Amino acid sequence: MKWEPEVPRWRQVHAVMTERIVDGTYRPGQRLPSAMDICGEFGISQVTAKRVLTELRKAGLAYMEPGIGTFASELPQPPSP
Repeated sequence: MKWEPEVPRWRQVHAVMTERIVDGTYRPGQRLPSAMDICGEFGISQVTAKRVLTELRKAGLAYMEPGIGTFASELPQPPSP
């Protein structure tokens, strides 16, 4: 991955993970990569990877099952016209 120097790395990885959740690469209820997996894929520290997962949860895109892992959330449906 090519890093944009003016954007924090966690935000760049967060954007990639968000895109994967929104486009259906990670379906609702599917387990997301662990912090260690994210470290390996993106070459970032474990602290940074944990921040990405935390921010995904704060955004409502993921939820955590203690002792199991982090999972993709059901995305809200847009209102009908």
